Amino acid sequence: MNVNVSVGSLNQRRWQPGFATDTPIRLIPLTWIMAALALSIVGVAILMREAVLGVFLSRKLEMLATVGVSFMAAIMYQYRSPRDEWQRKLRDGTESFSLFIVICVVGALSTYPAAAESTGYSDEYLQRADLFLQFHWLDWYAFIAEHPAVQWCERAAYQCIFVTPALLLGFFAHTGRKAEARRLLAAFWLAAAITVLLFVFIPAQGPLAYLWHRPIPYLPETALDQAQLIPALRAHRLHLVDLGSLRGLVAAPSFHAASAVLYTLAALPHRRIRWLAVLVNSAMLLATPVEGTHYLVDLIAGMVVALGSFAMVSALTQLSH
Repeated sequence: MNVNVSVGSLNQRRWQPGFATDTPIRLIPLTWIMAALALSIVGVAILMREAVLGVFLSRKLEMLATVGVSFMAAIMYQYRSPRDEWQRKLRDGTESFSLFIVICVVGALSTYPAAAESTGYSDEYLQRADLFLQFHWLDWYAFIAEHPAVQWCERAAYQCIFVTPALLLGFFAHTGRKAEARRLLAAFWLAAAITVLLFVFIPAQGPLAYLWHRPIPYLPETALDQAQLIPALRAHRLHLVDLGSLRGLVAAPSFHAASAVLYTLAALPHRRIRWLAVLVNSAMLLATPVEGTHYLVDLIAGMVVALGSFAMVSALTQLSH
């Protein structure tokens, strides 16, 4: 229900969180999300120690991170009890973006100790699954390598994994849909946790390293990260992880595919952003086999993880109905 509040009335009473919103789902308590993130950070720290891994951050990025964290913390504290719509929008947007960044950093960092603890490669079985599905990765890659214009489009679409959530979370903050923002963030965290856990049991070099044995005519966005970093991590030749250049090392399930599904599901109820989200995330899915060096079955697995994660979190938010 939309309620118009005059400036005079705002001066007389505080604006209440959740006011002027038609979000029909239960709000996940922030303490739950913070607790999940705290447990994740502790778990990753323990795994990093077991894998004899440390972290590195350049002085410039450290300064930027400190300023950014301080700025966001100041906004959330200053507007913890917002008095008008703009204060509420600024607070909710800052909260959502902060949580999203933490989930991304912790999730990407967790793939390093996970890779160090993994053994063997599952490329043979993943490739067999692709052939069963009549998907030929080499043909797809050869087509992309021969068309520079398509390469540019693919790279842009692949990077939408960070652009789309910024638009979604901004939309949710602007329209007072905090419950939907937290549902998306919770599902995003759960999908990341499941993906990393499965990665330990099905590590892969990726189809570029496994199938292409000639000079590389086109180096995708993820290059040969899995094939180069996983052996180094297992042999303990890599001791410091640069937080400024984190690389996701998960091949299966594809987290890009999981993210595309989560973003689309979050946007579907909203006519103003529905079709844009479908278009952008479909493009990201099409770009993922080459730019993310993924088998088709990786994408399918990532989509299943996303559907399961979103369903579980949605069930949690509907407990009161």
